[in-house]
Amino acid sequence: MIEKQLRQELTKSSFQNKELKKTITEARRDQHESEEGRRFAENIVETIREPLLVLDKDLKIISANRSFYKNFKVAPDETIGCYIYDLGNKQWDIPELRKLLEEVLPHKESFDDYEVDHTFRDIGHRIMLLNARQINRRDISGKIILLAIEDITERKLLENQLSESEERFRRLFETASDGIVLLEKMDGKIILTNPASEKILGYTRKESIGNKLQDIGVMLEMGNFQAVMNELSKSGIINYNDVPITTKSGQQIYSDIYLVDRAKVAQCNIRDITQRKLSQELLLTKTMLLEAQSETSIDGMLAVNAEGHPILFNRRFGELWRMPQHILEARDDALMLEFILKQLKEPGEFSSKVAYLYKHHEEKSRDEIVCTDGRVFDRYSSPLLSHDKKYLGRIWFFRDITENKQAEEKLRQTLGSLKKAFQTIIQVMISAVEVRDPYTSGHQKRVTDLALAIAHEMELSPEQIEAISMAGPIHDIGKLSIPAELLSKPKKLTDIEFTLIKEHSRAGYEILKNVESPWPLAEIVYQHHERMNGSGYPRNLKGNEILMEARIMAVADVVESMASHRPYREALGIDAALEEIEKNKGLLFDTAVVDVCLKLFREKDCQLYAV
Repeated sequence: MIEKQLRQELTKSSFQNKELKKTITEARRDQHESEEGRRFAENIVETIREPLLVLDKDLKIISANRSFYKNFKVAPDETIGCYIYDLGNKQWDIPELRKLLEEVLPHKESFDDYEVDHTFRDIGHRIMLLNARQINRRDISGKIILLAIEDITERKLLENQLSESEERFRRLFETASDGIVLLEKMDGKIILTNPASEKILGYTRKESIGNKLQDIGVMLEMGNFQAVMNELSKSGIINYNDVPITTKSGQQIYSDIYLVDRAKVAQCNIRDITQRKLSQELLLTKTMLLEAQSETSIDGMLAVNAEGHPILFNRRFGELWRMPQHILEARDDALMLEFILKQLKEPGEFSSKVAYLYKHHEEKSRDEIVCTDGRVFDRYSSPLLSHDKKYLGRIWFFRDITENKQAEEKLRQTLGSLKKAFQTIIQVMISAVEVRDPYTSGHQKRVTDLALAIAHEMELSPEQIEAISMAGPIHDIGKLSIPAELLSKPKKLTDIEFTLIKEHSRAGYEILKNVESPWPLAEIVYQHHERMNGSGYPRNLKGNEILMEARIMAVADVVESMASHRPYREALGIDAALEEIEKNKGLLFDTAVVDVCLKLFREKDCQLYAV
């Protein structure tokens, strides 16, 4: 009985030993698997590119991977067991990180992609993307925190650069003067247009998008579109010149088009060259017209482009300047100019004029140039302009006026001789008047001198001054018709006698009216007693009806008469004379003439001699 019980106990004990061995084996296996899992997890952590920290519930660092040490320049011995905020001499005491770990994470199991911008003392400025998870650990009966840190500093820099580049492109796109149309590379559909393309073509962005180039009037012959895109990918740019375009309004324009490879899209630049083509056509038309007219012209003609290079000249141009054929055929502006300058008396002046006109496109010019051999040319230059006033070049005309200048010189000599003869006749008239009226001897000369002084001070034209110099000495020629006894009567004249004296103006006109001369002598003599308000004689003219020469003669005549001795009275003096014209300024006498006369005597010490 006892033996049976012992045998049963031994059997039971053997079974328990087997179970215990089995349990121990399983425990060892579990421990081994756990160790394998831990090593596996650590290997995974170590191979992760992003820095990774493992924190306990008190935010002490339990573990860190190699990437963390490498990126943030810290060592394991100063990291493990350290509070995260104390790491690297408190470089990790980051306000945003505190908020995430102490306020956000306790209430949430995780946070993702939280961007933190911070400057570290040792490694400088960094932009980090933080991700965290809380994990329950049964082996430690608590939680751990996995904190993944992605350094996105370089990425953000690239993104900013890309953004700036895109902004620059957008500004260029929106403000470009050329039309820009972006096309899909697959089928050529429009995906975007800029304002300039809307202005050129007339189609709005909304009307263009989704269509093709031909749908918005661009007649671009590309044939197989995909073949063109393949070629564009190789070359980067393809040019098309003089492409016809029909705008939305139906207007026909011309353009140069550039296809530019932009990786995902094709950029189509459209430049409106309509005005340029019109200018070219206009210049061609003008050139043809000039060619047709130039060969029969008596003028030498030279046309140059905007850069000053000869584009056209006629046969007469070469003849006038006796220019060798090889220079003409070379069409070299420098050679032509050099050859011309050698023939001129004033080559420097000619060069300066040419340079001035090439800089001042709008200027026209006409002058005379003299050659060393005595020839004289009339030179005329005018700009060649397009219909919109754009400068295209300049045209020069040269005419030999040597014979004309010689004829003019002969004419001047003849005129000089006639003037001398005329002056002789006038002197005879003066002598005849003064013989009959000895009391007024020298009156006409003094009036002439004063009138000329006034005319010069007023800056009258040379022709007006010369007219006064001729009319002044004979302004009283009409007194030849007055009885001599009246002219020298020592007493005051009667009304009838004064009426007779006043007729000398008309009589002078009758004497001179048929005398041919370049000056209005007869009218000046006729008008020298007229007054601005119409109270003068003999025709009661007033204001602008009176010649300026006659207005000056009137003032000079009154001043000289009052200041000089007369048979019927003593001289009243220059002060009384000046007072008289000043009192009647604007009434009887021209205001400007009186002012100048007063200025001559009061400021410039003018004198009347032989009073």
